[in-house]
Amino acid sequence: MEPEASRPHIPEDYGVPADVDGLLPWSYVIERVTVSKHYWLSTVTPGGAPHTRPIDGFWFDDRLYFMGDPGSRWFRNLTENPEACLNLEDGEQAVILHGRVSRVITERALAVRLAQLAGEKYGFDQSPDLYEGVEMLVFEPTVSFAWKLLYEDATRWRFQSEA
Repeated sequence: MEPEASRPHIPEDYGVPADVDGLLPWSYVIERVTVSKHYWLSTVTPGGAPHTRPIDGFWFDDRLYFMGDPGSRWFRNLTENPEACLNLEDGEQAVILHGRVSRVITERALAVRLAQLAGEKYGFDQSPDLYEGVEMLVFEPTVSFAWKLLYEDATRWRFQSEA
């Protein structure tokens, strides 16, 4: 189900229109995050400090699938607090996603898809065996923001909870 689009809360001084004419389509975000090779993942340390690192991953089905070393600071942060923020590298045409990270053990079908995407996106020649039965991290957005030109098309999307 496509998320609900609206204007983000931005001070009037920025000149962002209040009406919903000119909002970006969700397909714009899907295209950008699917082709992006790198993502900036922000987590929070147990002491409350922000922690940001670049990661690689695969976006499909409105989620980012990625892996990491359980000993890394950002991985340990997600163990304590699964809330995270994901950003693309382009600040002029921003895509910002707030959400939650969960874990999944990959089954064969997902492993095949991940190996295929690794070849297409990063040029890796990997066997699905590399991904099968391993723990993947899965980022799922709850609210997202994007713009091509902040003062005209800034858009916020809210995702409905399936609870």
